[in-house]
Amino acid sequence: MEGYIENSDNPGSDPSSLKLEIPYNVVIVRYGELALKSTGVRNWYEKILMKNIAAMLDSRDIPYSQIRREWGRIFIETTDFRAAAAAADVFGIVSTSPALKTEPTLESAASVCATLAKDLILEGESFAVRARRSGNHPFSSVDIGRTCGDAVWSALEKKGRHPRVDLSSPDKEVFVEMRQNLAYVYLKTFKGVGGLPLGTQGSMVVLMSGGLDSPVAAWLMMKRGVTIIPVYCNTSPYAENAARERAFECIRQLQKWAPGHQFKTYELPHGPSLRTFIDICNRKNTCILCKRMMYREAYEVMKKEGASGIITGSSLGQVASQTAANMYAEIYQLAIPIYHPLIAFDKTEIIDIARKIGTYDISSQPAGSCTAVPERPEIGANYDLVVTEEQKMDIETMVFNAMKAAKVLKL
Repeated sequence: MEGYIENSDNPGSDPSSLKLEIPYNVVIVRYGELALKSTGVRNWYEKILMKNIAAMLDSRDIPYSQIRREWGRIFIETTDFRAAAAAADVFGIVSTSPALKTEPTLESAASVCATLAKDLILEGESFAVRARRSGNHPFSSVDIGRTCGDAVWSALEKKGRHPRVDLSSPDKEVFVEMRQNLAYVYLKTFKGVGGLPLGTQGSMVVLMSGGLDSPVAAWLMMKRGVTIIPVYCNTSPYAENAARERAFECIRQLQKWAPGHQFKTYELPHGPSLRTFIDICNRKNTCILCKRMMYREAYEVMKKEGASGIITGSSLGQVASQTAANMYAEIYQLAIPIYHPLIAFDKTEIIDIARKIGTYDISSQPAGSCTAVPERPEIGANYDLVVTEEQKMDIETMVFNAMKAAKVLKL
């Protein structure tokens, strides 16, 4: 039913006992780190956040009449029950609450609380009114809680119920936020993803493989406000086409988290470079040489797009190629800004995030293994020897050829 939400997971209550449909007309949006910025930066961040909220709502066909801001809050004027959950998926938002707005008086707030409580609080259940205020009012937060609590108590007694007040662990809670121009009453809060608004920290290239790690690494940097430029290094004929499709599907899933920020995806042929490494160099160094070449290619994309870094899904010690010695050898003498957001994560933590962001099932699809991986890969690379290996080849020409054959896609 449009304009209603089923409040089935109110904190402190039994979800099975609460099937109340609440009409509401606004969504309260809260943010965290933005409030710590200087006035000018905060103003800029808030404007970007509002654009991102609008893009998210539009992408899900959720109607709204206005998105406005006050000091410390953003408000979405809508009666669509999906808006609060959708806004909670916008980077930079800490939480959202679908609410009923009313006049900023004790009488108005108390009346709304009593109306909601009639169907919210059942016989024998305890309740609490949680109040906060901002602006100039002739009453305190304690006054709000007491007045609204009395109104709820009276409304329940008229229904023949026997309410109990429990401020420590109530069965049901009613929240009142009194601001200067309006008061807001709500029962439910959606936890947001947090972070910074997407687009506030520039752009970075992400090496996207389609496995579990790289999509999670990309999402975490998006959460810090970075717009990503996916780069897929196609290792065919050493990888199946399923690997390519899996990577692209992960990119499409990440795009759902970034409406209004269309990804520009690069696909680079990487198979010829691998063939050269296998033919000319010590076989055990193939993976290290491969990653160094990927960094060089990603760096060319980075410069072309005016980006400021390269993101990888590397996690220290997770696989043979990601030992500390190998990761040092991979970047030796490469003046390239590289970010490893998963460096200290274990696999369980990565899987948990992958499930949350919707890439786990995609990354878990069978796609075969890279057949260029040596039987016994180097795990303690000597960075000087890696450089010596590269001197056997014309690295600059190999990078040039890969970039010349690059494809630019909008998935």
